[in-house]
Order: sequence, then structure tokens, then C-alpha cells
Amino acid sequence: MIIVTGAAGFIGANLVKALNARGETNILAVDNLTRADKFRNLADCDIADYWDKEAFLDALVAGDFDGEVDAVLHQGACSDTQGSDGRYMMDNNYRYTVTLLDWCQSEGARLIYASSAAVYGPGPEFREVRNCEQPLNVYGYSKFLADQVVRRRWDELGSQVAGLRYFNVYGPREDHKQRMASVAFHCFNQYRAEGRVKLFEGSGGYGSGEQQRDFVSVEDAVAVNLWLLDHPDVSGIFNVGTGCAQSFNDVAVAAVNALRAAHGEAALSLAAMLNAGLIEYTAFPPGLADKYQSFTRADLTQLRRAGYGAPFLTVEEGVARYMSWLLARAA
Repeated sequence: MIIVTGAAGFIGANLVKALNARGETNILAVDNLTRADKFRNLADCDIADYWDKEAFLDALVAGDFDGEVDAVLHQGACSDTQGSDGRYMMDNNYRYTVTLLDWCQSEGARLIYASSAAVYGPGPEFREVRNCEQPLNVYGYSKFLADQVVRRRWDELGSQVAGLRYFNVYGPREDHKQRMASVAFHCFNQYRAEGRVKLFEGSGGYGSGEQQRDFVSVEDAVAVNLWLLDHPDVSGIFNVGTGCAQSFNDVAVAAVNALRAAHGEAALSLAAMLNAGLIEYTAFPPGLADKYQSFTRADLTQLRRAGYGAPFLTVEEGVARYMSWLLARAA
């Protein structure tokens, strides 16, 4: 059996769908459906059972799943980078992950868990080493601490443990994330509702919309998870990004042009979009600018060295595919 935590969430639901595509349905889905509308992410998936995240952890510790689990894909977390309840963040993200780590090691089960590029803070380097890590918020800190526990136990590990530092992931099944959904998702909704998209003004020495992130398609994030499932001998903490930094303007242009193409309209340059008022810039919300990553770019050296050789989608490729998915669902 494979356990997927955060199964009704963004990356988790895409993982369940991808496992189904491989013929795997013996999946125990774990999540928190306090926000019930997340169930839609699993409505077209096949699972063996569903457990609430708290009841599941109690049952796990009590031994109810001993001897039954091959791997745990731990994607569940509070990913609100503006969250202010540090006690909840640490319990939900850090302590929950360590409990799963302890159990998996005692059972010989494999653990592939979600870390985050938020551990790096402002950069400028994004390598999986301690001197590059300086989180700017408690979300990043909760992920950082879990990674440190794994590092301290390297020499003791008896089964696969892989932490995945996701960069800016976008793609299908992220609607429930609301304000924490990707810029591509917001571009889609803003353009369809208002005929324009909004980006933040300049920060960190970058012009308006020119802040750069490593935007990675959820398709690629899922592919890395599945590759690790197929390579149980590979353990480590790995960046999951494209290895390229592209601007928020790039995302907006890709989204708008994909939506224009769907209506038979010609592609436009950034300058033309600005002149036409299709892209506008807005001020940062109070308190966000000093916690904002104006630049990220995954160093993929460790992931490539481990043997993962597949290419990653560019913003232009991935966003266009995502817009097509959103349009098809809206229709």
C-alpha cells in the first residue's frame, strides 16, 4: 500500500492521479477536509481508503498500519507563507513529518516528503547545503527543521528517505489554495474576469513584474516523486525546480497569450500588453515585501547527480498547457 498525505491538496491529488495512471489504486489518502470543497481534487481518482490526518496519525502510532505500507508520499502541510500561527505551523509541518519519519524507519517503509524552497530565504544561492538556508517565515522554518532532522540521521537510515524542495509549483488542482495559488492560476482568473492581470510592483532591486522565480509545473514535480518511487536506493534532499529563473512578467505573458490563442487572437509582446493595459502592477500588501523572495533558481546538481535526467517544462510550455486545462474544465 502507498500512503499519500495531503492527498486532496495540490501536489498530493496530482500524485494520486499519476499513480492511478500507472495502475496503482491501493492508495490510502490522508488529508484534512475541514474545507470540504477539496474533495473535488480526488473525485476522478481511485483510492482504497480515506483517513483524516489526525485520526490517521493516531492509528499509525498505535500500530494499525504496521506491515502494510510500502511507501509514504508525505505532501500534507500548511503552505501559507504569510501564516502567523507558528505553533500550528510547527506542529502540522515539522512534528508531523518527524513522526512519519520515525514510523517509516521502524517499519522499513520508504518516505518521500515535501520540503520547500522557502528554506533558502533571499538566496542568492539555492543549493542543498546549510550555509544557503535562511528562511524568512515560519513556514520555511518548519520545513528547514524537518530537513535538519533527516540530515542528522543519514547514517542511521535503513530505508529510503527523500526530501523534495519544491520551488514555485503551478498547475491543475490548485483552486482550493485561493490566495496561495500560483500566479499562473490568478492570471487565468483575472484575465477572464477583467481582461487584465495584476502583478506586484518592483522589489529587491527588480523592476515591476521582473522579480524572478523558478516556476515548475506540477507535472514535473510529480515526475520526480514517481522516479524516486522507482529508485528506492536513492535518498537525499533534492531541489525540484527547472534550474531556470523566469520573471512574473514571463508567466503573465505566457498565460495571456495562451488565452488569446484559444480565442484566435494573435500573441502580444510584454510591451504591447502593457500599452494595452492587459498587465497592471500593484503595491505589496503591508508586511510582505520584507519576507518576499525576489529571486529563486534551483540548483539541480544533486538531483541530476542522483540520476534524474528528464527535462523540465519551461514557463512558456507549462503555462500554456495549464491554461488549456483550465479552459477545458471551465467549459
